[in-house]
Amino acid sequence: MNKDLSLLQPYPFEKLAKLKAAVTPPADLEHIAWSIGEPKHPAPDFVKQVLVDNLDRISNYPTTKGMPELSEAIANWCTKRFHLNEGTLTPEQHVIPVTGTREAIFAFTQAAINRVEDGPKPLVLSPNPFYQIYEGATYLSGAEPYYLNCTAENGFIPDYDAVPEEVWQRCQLLYLCSPSNPTAAVTELDTLIKLIELADKYDFIIASDECYSEVYIDANNPPPGLLEACAKIGRDDFDKCVVMHSLSKRSNLPGMRSGFVAGDAKLLMPFLQYRTYHGCSMPITHQLASIAAWNDETHADDNRRQYREKFEAVVEILGPVMELSKPNASFYLWAKTPIADDEFAQKLFEQQNMTVLPGSYVSREVDGVVPGANYVRMALVATLDECIEGAHRVRKFIESL
Repeated sequence: MNKDLSLLQPYPFEKLAKLKAAVTPPADLEHIAWSIGEPKHPAPDFVKQVLVDNLDRISNYPTTKGMPELSEAIANWCTKRFHLNEGTLTPEQHVIPVTGTREAIFAFTQAAINRVEDGPKPLVLSPNPFYQIYEGATYLSGAEPYYLNCTAENGFIPDYDAVPEEVWQRCQLLYLCSPSNPTAAVTELDTLIKLIELADKYDFIIASDECYSEVYIDANNPPPGLLEACAKIGRDDFDKCVVMHSLSKRSNLPGMRSGFVAGDAKLLMPFLQYRTYHGCSMPITHQLASIAAWNDETHADDNRRQYREKFEAVVEILGPVMELSKPNASFYLWAKTPIADDEFAQKLFEQQNMTVLPGSYVSREVDGVVPGANYVRMALVATLDECIEGAHRVRKFIESL
């Protein structure tokens, strides 16, 4: 077996299951799960109807490149959402449908890294705390992860100015996550432009995981994206830049496994060749349903409204007892804990039958610092009533400490 498999750490939810197994929650309380970022809002009825109406298409093999109509719907959505210059993001060259961002992140890393026979391994830079797929994909590509601490002091955005030049020189791939999982921090346009300039100087690829970009609080201030930064500086070929998006959060369709990678054609065409061997083409029924979802913004607006209501209610309840703030985007609260984060999560489960994710489980120690320590990630994915109930339980638990 591949020796690099031994480098993979247990997934956060494996650690969480072990933590919870050591205690017994109260039987008289229904379990409330704020640990997993799985949307619980209903899937749009019109999308489900497209699936039903096209069940006969399961008899057809899908192509790796996908239906032209899907790539066109994605290109049109990107152009409008991120203010791209008309005709610059073409369906044929700049868009590849994928089976969710998780699969795409892992696969793109394998295709992007150029292994080195002698000398230091290439570096893949990622935020810390992070989505653990960045790390696993890096190890199995033959590269080495380099973690950029995200702390309250830097607004939970890496301090890119502090990265040593020798690190940039070894960097082949930089992963962004904006809005961030788990901190909900948004990388602003000026920083994105600065990173593009660094990519030009040191010749590395920027891959921006933007799967939470469509869950934002201020309807008039959506998070910027990497392609938007390209358009801002006239980089209409999106050189060295790719983005990953998904319908899981935007349209409450996590089980459909539908997303896309878009950007630099020089990167996407070899990636498409890789994918023909990788074998992750999207079922045609899902492609047709995805077209309907990308072409409609009304359901996404309503989705945002529901999250807005939940954040307002939960922050009002927890604000007096926890150090947290209402995020600009994503559906996560990144909250500081009064005791160690794993102890907080375990005792909360034991006393209130509630599950949250310890921040240290999605962090690595760098320079003596574990940036997720003494934080928990809370996913407000359930109904408004359940989120309010959960907030009261967390507050009751904290007040009992």
